[in-house]
Amino acid sequence: MMISSCQNRPREVLNRKSMEQLMYDVYIAEATLENDYGSFNTPEKKEAYINKVFMAHKVTQAQWDTSLSWYSDRIDLYLKMNDSVKVRIQRARKDIDRNLERIRAEQVIDPALLSPSYIPSYYSFSIPGAKTGFHFRLDSAEISSRMPGDEFSFTFSVIGVPPLFTSDLSSMLTLVYGDTIISQSHDIRENKSYHMDASRFIPGDTLTQINGFVHLQDRSGNASSIQLHSIYLGENGTDSVEVSSPELSPAPQARDPFTVDTMMMVQ
Repeated sequence: MMISSCQNRPREVLNRKSMEQLMYDVYIAEATLENDYGSFNTPEKKEAYINKVFMAHKVTQAQWDTSLSWYSDRIDLYLKMNDSVKVRIQRARKDIDRNLERIRAEQVIDPALLSPSYIPSYYSFSIPGAKTGFHFRLDSAEISSRMPGDEFSFTFSVIGVPPLFTSDLSSMLTLVYGDTIISQSHDIRENKSYHMDASRFIPGDTLTQINGFVHLQDRSGNASSIQLHSIYLGENGTDSVEVSSPELSPAPQARDPFTVDTMMMVQ
């Protein structure tokens, strides 16, 4: 009966394979909207993000609504499709969990053994032995060898910041030139990417040292869920000044429902 039903499917209704693919990405997008409330805090932003999923599949909102209605009227078929999508999401979530556990284990390192210039690619305040954050320092030789270009940036993304977050969580990048010191800072209050641009040269002066940190003043609150990822210091986000380790996700770009970063939010 299901085979016969699929064969009688109207042309405007997506076939089963296409519909399952779209359902998967719509579920991921909906989970993202629910979890990343800082980035999607208006109806317009939410609608634009869902529309991006439809555009990726070359379908319209009307096609999605029509297809969903048609399959929902055939409940046995719809439940099978829905179960298939859920199994795929659970499998992907387990893969991400394993990768996170491996990365977390790699972060449990004696700070005394690390170079002052070490920057982790991932940091969680729930990692065993985690302190109040991390800091780094590069001297002029490291700056020249690791960032030969003129422009660079310090960037990281944050997830897990709870609603009404009141703890003092901040980041700072301090640039020390021959006769000048320039500092940039961010108070971290929402889930998003934070970005600080810098230059090796200012008029009449050259960069001699870089200092930076991400620091949590008070760990007694509900900050244990906060995770920093895609952390890098380098030229245009392409060079990372850190010890080699597996990446959690690519450097922050336009959000995409297919990225590991988004997938993790299904948890």
